[in-house]
Amino acid sequence: MTSIWTYTFKNLPSTSKWALGFCVRPLSCSSQLRAGPAVQTKSKKTLAKPNLRNIVVVDGVRIPFLLSGTSYKDLMPHDLARAALLGLLHRTSIPKEVVDYITFGTVIQEVKTSNVAREAALGAGFSDKTPAHTVTMACISSNQAMTTAVGLIASGQYDVVVAGGVELMSDVPIRHSRKMRKMMLDFNKAKTLGQRLSLLSKFRLNFLSPELPAVAEFSTSETMGHSADRLAAAFAVSRREQDEYALRSHSLAKKAQDEGLLSDVVPFKVPGKDTVSKDNGIRPSSLEQMAKLKPAFIKPYGTVTAANSSFLTDGASAMLIMSEDKALAMGYKPKAYLRDFVYVSQDPKDQLLLGPTYATPKVLEKAGLTMNDIDVFEFHEAFSGQILANFKAMDSDWFAQNYMGRKTKVGSLPLEKFNTWGGSLSLGHPFGATGCRLVMAAANRLRKEGGQYALVAACAAGGQGHGMIVETYPK
Repeated sequence: MTSIWTYTFKNLPSTSKWALGFCVRPLSCSSQLRAGPAVQTKSKKTLAKPNLRNIVVVDGVRIPFLLSGTSYKDLMPHDLARAALLGLLHRTSIPKEVVDYITFGTVIQEVKTSNVAREAALGAGFSDKTPAHTVTMACISSNQAMTTAVGLIASGQYDVVVAGGVELMSDVPIRHSRKMRKMMLDFNKAKTLGQRLSLLSKFRLNFLSPELPAVAEFSTSETMGHSADRLAAAFAVSRREQDEYALRSHSLAKKAQDEGLLSDVVPFKVPGKDTVSKDNGIRPSSLEQMAKLKPAFIKPYGTVTAANSSFLTDGASAMLIMSEDKALAMGYKPKAYLRDFVYVSQDPKDQLLLGPTYATPKVLEKAGLTMNDIDVFEFHEAFSGQILANFKAMDSDWFAQNYMGRKTKVGSLPLEKFNTWGGSLSLGHPFGATGCRLVMAAANRLRKEGGQYALVAACAAGGQGHGMIVETYPK
């Protein structure tokens, strides 16, 4: 009997194996969603390392994250990035000439400003002698910008780096078809009337079909929403649980917004329009209303809907990162230390959104910490199903042993410490800018709640992920 079961199990597709492993232990998050406030923690050891420079976040800001197609729709990405840079300059009063380097993350690049960091820096009034570059790593692009800054400072190359990210989903590049592009390029090279007429004779109406950008994996051709739906099914996460989690995110974000806790948001006077001062995607609903929505990706039986998914968002963020010595010499009181970080990669087909599960134990072990040492968790919320699937994977010995090469599970995530000021589901998710928001939320929550360590984690397209430890700066 055992051998038959083993043979059958081994020959199942990977997602079916997950379903068998988890359907007997369905997630019960309803009671956890109502968990009370976190208990203030006692001071622990610092993570400072001998002979290594301490890297600090002096402060960070973001312009309001808005639903695509709203107030930012007539702007360009560098306009948003410039506004974030100007907001950071105003918040910190850092002299522009002191900044050694600028790096920004973005995902869907505007072809006219492919190095958006440079264009934004020039637009914000930084010296043309200040270098700037742009990085891309899907939804962890600004995470990469931050860790690039950490590397530049830790290696002694620079003392002051601005890192940030930007995304403008209101105006994404839409291309001609490849056949049309080829014809246009060949037509431009044609030297005689006969050559031009010959090319025109090959034209067909279907050449005019545009190529639209899609949030899909190049290697699998699967949209991220479709993958999230499969992941939720594999981990036996119900539609009700996903809606409950989304409602939690929106409710906590609304509470944080009303109480003035989202202090990283700076107002932005949109040219030709009114000043925008707060995120506009925070919309607490009801489970009854959410239940009326139809599946967005796998129809008609899928569980991922518009209500339990992050929405297309426009926004930008920026952070001032310095060596501790330089910050103190300039009279700054930093908000936090940036400590250990890791990047991970998995199978982009069946483990596309499990980056946090793989990154969390690695970064904790690297820092010499445990889950119990963490006072604040800030994870990127791409989809409710993605978050809840990560919860289950991290709390499973079976998953740890069969997929992670670990003897024991990572551990359960305490919701009373998790994304308590909302997350990407409610605040919005400008692909290239979310990483900075996560770190600033972690730093600000640590100061507000009296904690010492935060763990920031995020998944990204390509089956990649990021994890980082943030330590509060002593008061």
